[in-house]
This record gives sequence, structure tokens and C-alpha cells, in this order.
Amino acid sequence: MKYHIKIEYDGTNFVGWQYQKNGISIQEVLQNKLSDFLKEKIIVNGSGRTDAGVHALEQSAHIEIKKKILDKNIFLNSINFYLKNYPISILDIKKKNNLFHARYSAKKRIYKYLILNRNSFSPLYLNRAWFIKKKLNTALIKKALKILKGTHDFSTFRAASCQSKSPIRTLDSVNFKKAGDMIEITFSSKSFLQQQVRSMIGAIKYVGEKKWSINDFKKKFKLKKRSNCAPPAPACGLYLKKVKY
Repeated sequence: MKYHIKIEYDGTNFVGWQYQKNGISIQEVLQNKLSDFLKEKIIVNGSGRTDAGVHALEQSAHIEIKKKILDKNIFLNSINFYLKNYPISILDIKKKNNLFHARYSAKKRIYKYLILNRNSFSPLYLNRAWFIKKKLNTALIKKALKILKGTHDFSTFRAASCQSKSPIRTLDSVNFKKAGDMIEITFSSKSFLQQQVRSMIGAIKYVGEKKWSINDFKKKFKLKKRSNCAPPAPACGLYLKKVKY
């Protein structure tokens, strides 16, 4: 039987979502703990990878198990007890038909990025947001964000190691919100290139600091060369917010 699970995690001390030999991943922890709890080998198929240090408010995955889950609340309480030594929590589980696939059935992925823009460091947001001291020009940031919306070749904002066949992506929505010293930027798309969001945020920071003009930003975007991109934003401010099906 196939089940869809929703997962929240703090990615700070993980090598990322996907299983790797060089450190512990979220996928590895989930597979081990679910296998121990369900007494069978479990493979956790995620909606996509998140890099080392990236967090999730609601990552999606699917698992296939032999026994039917009779009581969702008992299952969630039990598996989260198994996960209690890790910053990972399973939020929900729902039975799905065999055609469902956490990655290929996804219609939209939503990421948000947090920037704490103030003079004083925040211990509360350590590894939870990008701390930037220099005052950012939010009006310029909003103008740059509008340029990103729609269907484009995002080669400038694509990691050199990205294995996607095409650099063409469609940003369905790009939203900016500021509350006090906290800036929240949200992107929605069916799929993203490797490091696309962090690279876009890195470039947006340059615009906000007036290192780049809006025209500079446009030119570098249109040149479609990774070498024109600003340094990517750190992983700590990035969150997979939701996956829609």
C-alpha cells in the first residue's frame, strides 16, 4: 500500500535530503526509523532534493508498506517518538493510489527565503535566516523580483553541477513580504533548477545593496551564464514551504 507523508525538518546538521556516503541525510534517518518501526525495509521517495542546511516546513514523500495504517494519530505519535533524537517530524500520512508519486505527481513547489536585515545579530534566528547588516533597498528588490516572474532561461541562476536537461523554468508567483526587520521572499514553480532559489536571492541582495542596478540585473540574467551570478545565498534561510498535487 502506498502512503503520502508530509515532513518538517531543520536541515542545519544534515548533508541534505538525499542519502549520501559523506554524512547523514534526512532520507537516511527516515528510512532507518520507519523500517525499525514498521519491521520491514522502507524506501522513502521524496518530492525532490533539498541541499545541505536547507529546511522544510512541509516536504512531501511517499512510502510503500505491507500493512494498512488503521489509526493515523497512533502512527504519527509512534513514529515521531522514534524520531525524537532528530530535528525531523512527520506531520501527516494519507493513503494514496498506486499511481501517486511524490516527485512526478507534484504540480507546484513553493520555497520561501528569510533575510534578517538589521544591525544586531539574532541568536534566535541562527541557522534560520540570512543575517545581513547593511540596509537593503526593498523598492529595488521588488523591481528585480518582478523581472524573474514568468517563463525564462534561468542558466544564470543554475548550479554548474545541475543535471536538469533544460534551464527553462516558469515562476508562477514571486512574492515579497517585510515585517519589521524580517524579509520573506516566496517563489512558486512546478520545479526548480539546482541552487536556483539561493542564486536568485544572492543576486537580489546585490540589487538591494546597490552593487547592481536593475539594468545590471537584467543584463546578467539575459546573458544566461553562471559566471555572471552573484554568490548564492546561504542555505540557512531557505525553506521548502509546500508541495502541491
